Formats: sequence, C-alpha cells, structure tokens
Amino acid sequence: MGHRRRGHTHAPKTPPCLNTHSSNTVQHADHEQSIKHSICMVSDFFYPNMGGVESHIYQLSQCLIEKGHKVVIATHAYGDRRGIRYLTNGLKVYYLPLQVMYNQSTSTTCFHSLPLLRCIFVRECITIVHAHSSFSAMAHDALFHAKTMGLNTVFTDHSLFGFADLSSVLTNKLLTVSLCDTNHIVCVSYTSKENTVLRAALDPEIVSVIPNAVDPTDFTPDPCRRDNSKITIVVISRLVYRKGIDLLSGIIPELCGRHPDLCFLIGGEGPKRIILEEVREKYQLHDRVRLLGALDHKDVRDVLVQGHIFLNTSLTEAFCMAIVEGASCGLQVVSTRVGGIPEVLPNELVTLCEPSVCSLCDGLETVIEKIRSGNVESPAAIHRKVQTLYTWRNVAERTEKVYNRVCREPVLPLSARLHRLRSHCGAVAGSIFSFIAVINFLFLLFLQWLRPDSLIDVAVDASGPHSRLKQQVSQKTSKTANPNNLT
Repeated sequence: MGHRRRGHTHAPKTPPCLNTHSSNTVQHADHEQSIKHSICMVSDFFYPNMGGVESHIYQLSQCLIEKGHKVVIATHAYGDRRGIRYLTNGLKVYYLPLQVMYNQSTSTTCFHSLPLLRCIFVRECITIVHAHSSFSAMAHDALFHAKTMGLNTVFTDHSLFGFADLSSVLTNKLLTVSLCDTNHIVCVSYTSKENTVLRAALDPEIVSVIPNAVDPTDFTPDPCRRDNSKITIVVISRLVYRKGIDLLSGIIPELCGRHPDLCFLIGGEGPKRIILEEVREKYQLHDRVRLLGALDHKDVRDVLVQGHIFLNTSLTEAFCMAIVEGASCGLQVVSTRVGGIPEVLPNELVTLCEPSVCSLCDGLETVIEKIRSGNVESPAAIHRKVQTLYTWRNVAERTEKVYNRVCREPVLPLSARLHRLRSHCGAVAGSIFSFIAVINFLFLLFLQWLRPDSLIDVAVDASGPHSRLKQQVSQKTSKTANPNNLT
C-alpha cells in the first residue's frame, strides 16, 4: 500500500480578522463545525456480541460518519471473525487476536496490546481514542497506550458499581488510574455521573452526561403480531446475575399460577439460563415460557412486537436502553427502580418497582389489570412519545462537542503523568502504575525503533473527509448524470 502524508484531520486555523466579539464567536463556531476528527472506538464489547454497549458504539459511529468524521473500531476477535471487517457506510472494524479471559473481556498485561493498537493508531492517523465500558480491559489498555503516544482520550462509562465488595474496590482503583489523566469522561445518566465521580475521584467539570438513544425507525409497533387471546410478557436481557434473573425466576411461577393466560417470551443468553430452565421444568411451563436464546439485533424488534408488557429486572443499570426499545415498540414497561432507570422514561410510560419479587409482581398485576380493562394508550401513541425523547443524531452532536473541546486540550507529558498518578492514585498504586507507565513508554520507544512510524503504511480511509468510498460513489453518480463523459 502506498504512503500518504500523515497529519491531523483538523482544519487549518482561521486567520486573524476583525477584533469584534460577535465575529470571533461566529468564526469559532464555524471553525468547530469544520473540524473533522479521526476517532478510534475501543471496547471488548462489539458485534456479533449483543448488548447496550455494542449498540451504542455502532449507532454513535454511524452518526459521526454521517457528520463527516472518520471512525474505526477496535475490538477482540469473536470466533472466526478476526482481521478487518467493513460495516455500513465504510465503518471499519479491527477484530484483534487477543485472548478472552472472562465474559467477553480480554486479559491484560498492559503491554501485549501495545504493538497492535499502536499500529492501528498510526495507520489510521487517529487523533482521538474513545474507550467504552469499565468492564473492558481492552478499553483501559487503549487509554493507557494512547496517552503514552500523546493522543487525546475520551472514556464513556456505561455501568454502575458499588464500593464495598472486593471486585468493586479493585475495579474502582483501576478506573481511578485510567481516568486520572483522561481528557474527558462521558456518562449515560446523572446517577452514573455521580457514581463515576465518586469511584474515580474525578473533577465533575470533566464529566459530561450524554444519554443513550434508540433509532425509532428500527423499533416500530405492530399490534397485528400480538396474540390477544393471552397476555405476553417479553424479557430481553443478558441472563446474568446483575440483570436480576434470580428475581425473574421467582416472578414466573408466581404470576403463571395467578393468570392461566399469561406467557413469557425471554430472549438472551448467559449463565443464569439454567435457573430459568429449572423453573420451567419444575412447574411444567414449557408451553408458557419460551427461551429464545441469543438474538441478533435485527430480530429484537420482531420479538418485542409480540408482547404486551416489557419487563426489566436489572439490579443495577446506568441507562437501560432495553426499556426505551420496548416502549418504542408500544409495550407497557415494568422495571426495577435502580440506578439511572428513573431518569430514562416519563412516569406515564413506565411502572417502577423495588428490586424484589413481591414489588415486581404487584407492578405487573397493576399493568395486567389495565390491559384487561383497556385502560392503556395505544402502541402508536406510545411510540410517538418515545421517538422524540432520544435520537442518535442528538447524541452524536453532543459527543462531537466533547471531541472539539478535547482536541484543544494538551496531552500530559510523561513527567506530568507520573506526578498525576502518584498524587491522585495513592502512594502504593500510584508508584506501581508510574513504574508501568515508564515501562510502557520505553516499550513504545523500542517499537518505534524496531518499526518507525514512517515505515507503517497509512490505511485508505473508508470514512471521513478523505473517504475512498465516498469518492467512488460521487464518481459513479457523476458518470450516471453525464453519460457523455464516459470514456
């Protein structure tokens, strides 16, 4: 592959002009709109794995590409899906050969991923590294390496954590180290912001709240798909402890015993599936409880529209996209009152309950009674309300403002990073990670000596202002419009 001149994707600075406040403001706004960033999204969680983080990364990337930015995604390999893949609108995905340790998160030594991520950052002329999810070891690695390489960094936290148990203490310490010198942090709800600021001891001024969203055109109601001879409760979730599957296993026999016409439609996969299978077997509910297993994103809407009620039993949640998708399909939503969920939907669109079997059963009974009496809004009316609440274009516009702010901020040099780590993370952890930062820097120098940046071929852009895909489309369009110009 031929060489192409490297450089930032920022537009040249506007030359000095009239010294008036209004003209400077207009020029500043125009300059920010003209800036086109080269962004690398990094997380262990991406398609074909399914979940809120995966959907967030994909939808945000598509909207940023629509606004003219270059976006690539780095994640670990999923089975045979490895190497480089291209998705809609030229979204390039690097599936890296990294070892998965637990629950789709890779193992980390903070060094084994540096050669791969450095190659991507250099090949793609990355200017901003945007990592996602506290659970992702690859995201923390990418932040660490990006700062070593002098790149601006942004982190989006999608989860809530406690403060008491051992796993939370260790995760919070790792988060403190990762975020103490990160340029900006994004949280998906105000509850999540408070949680992250406390866990990582952050300055609230560098933490923004940008909620998730749903593409309303992907989740439209279809009442004809419902079987009105029975009431169907839909659950779509990872079947893991923090999603409240133990609560669901208590709700199913309780409500099925009260209502002979009640059915459950459950989509998702995870280690807690065995509990649901045992409940179904014990109470002989094979014809009333269907376990669909893992669902492709394109199939989620087809499952949702078959139900009357969407049930969410999460024990902790920063922002639950699933309840927005359920409401967008016109379902009555019943959810636990935990984390950032009370911020997501207005009260008339959701019934909130305490995270207990008794409270959730009472909430479901109330909604079932409303459905039987016909005292509920039509699916179309619910959809019209939801489609104006959250849009991905709005999320992308707000994220773009974060990028514009970040690109004007300096990246800390190594000496300042070491001081920040020691002063912010404590004497022991700060010293350990300062040592790791020095080793990481020396390893980067070794890699640059072994294979200088100038010898790494620059990739052909599939998105962004220099997208080869857009150039080909425009050429085909011009040839079709002017057939006499064909040679």
